[in-house]
Amino acid sequence: MDIQNWFRLVHDYLKAKGYEGTAIYLNLIAGIVAISILAFIVDYIMRRFLIALAHRLAPRTKNNFDDFLIKNKTPQNLAHLIPVFLIEQATPYLFQDFPSFQRSFLVAIDIFLVVLVIKVIRSILNSLRDFLKTLNAFKDKPIDSYIQVFMIFVWSVGVILSFSILTGKSIIAFVTTLGALSAVILLIFRDTILGFVASIQVAVNDMVRIGDWITIEKYGADGDVVEINLATVKVQNFDKTITTIPTYALISDSFKNWRGMNDSGGRRIKRAIIIKTQSIHYITEEEVKELEKIQLISEYMKTRQDEIAQFNAEHHIDKSLLINGRNMTNIGVFRKYVESYLHTHPAINKEMTIMSRQLAQTPKGIPLEIYAFSTDKVWKNYEHIMGDIFDHLLAALPYFNLEIYELSLDDSKRLS
Repeated sequence: MDIQNWFRLVHDYLKAKGYEGTAIYLNLIAGIVAISILAFIVDYIMRRFLIALAHRLAPRTKNNFDDFLIKNKTPQNLAHLIPVFLIEQATPYLFQDFPSFQRSFLVAIDIFLVVLVIKVIRSILNSLRDFLKTLNAFKDKPIDSYIQVFMIFVWSVGVILSFSILTGKSIIAFVTTLGALSAVILLIFRDTILGFVASIQVAVNDMVRIGDWITIEKYGADGDVVEINLATVKVQNFDKTITTIPTYALISDSFKNWRGMNDSGGRRIKRAIIIKTQSIHYITEEEVKELEKIQLISEYMKTRQDEIAQFNAEHHIDKSLLINGRNMTNIGVFRKYVESYLHTHPAINKEMTIMSRQLAQTPKGIPLEIYAFSTDKVWKNYEHIMGDIFDHLLAALPYFNLEIYELSLDDSKRLS
């Protein structure tokens, strides 16, 4: 007995019993039920077999890629293909008495097969994504963007194939029609295309990596990049909130990437103390003797004072007035003290720039800026180090007869 006769057993039996009018309909129902049960059994067996096979092979491999295949249900998706192929092969025999329905059912099965194949490809790509993220060389790369690009391509091919199957037209004719609608397609997928281009530029130019600390004031983002995909970049701010920005904003807007600081030997300290202008003066002999007691600048004071005294003597300077000849100022000595203090501070990187500089005068006073780099780049520790330095310097100012500018009521009225 050939296959076609197997699918007509119910029909022949009912016809022999005198149910000729309903035989073909009952035969179709019986065939659908039988094929559905068979497909379910085959699907169950194949799923159990492929999952068991994957679990047996996974421990024997050197990497964990197959573990991610299991996690993303690749064996299950593959198992679903086999019963669908079985139903497709049985369809011509199942609908042999209903040729008008056969075409529609085959079209539906073919489209369903396309969707299943896409699901298999997606599970494989997701497994590849998860696997690459475990490798040190790819941890900071925008893997999600690349996978999404592949998936867009796969879905595009799937949609084209589905419409080709549905309409009965060739793929070339369908692609030609899409070409005519390219302007509409570009408008619909504008953000996706911009994100795709941005992802490529970000990766090629190494502008941003996952784990980088970036600051984008326009979007209120200030924290670590936790995800880069085709459409968005997720930044976890330091207050644990998440800021989502468009990927193309990384190439269209300016932003600050702190990776250079993290890769360097220290984190920059750049802050000024505003000195009250009226407190700046030449230091007297009595003040010199007091300042020589400060260990960090004791040697400097003696050497510098000797140089100044020798110069004034050689040039017969009248020192009855301090302004004559060469003199030291309290702010100049304090500036030297700041640099000496920074050079001896254990948390300051001695191989990077250490400087105390005087900035341009402001209506509030003279800014004395401290410029150095802390060896510890962790934010909390960095703030403690900087606070410790300025605590000391603010407390040291009275020893140099210097005063900090503080806004008084009269000053606020004058400045307003």
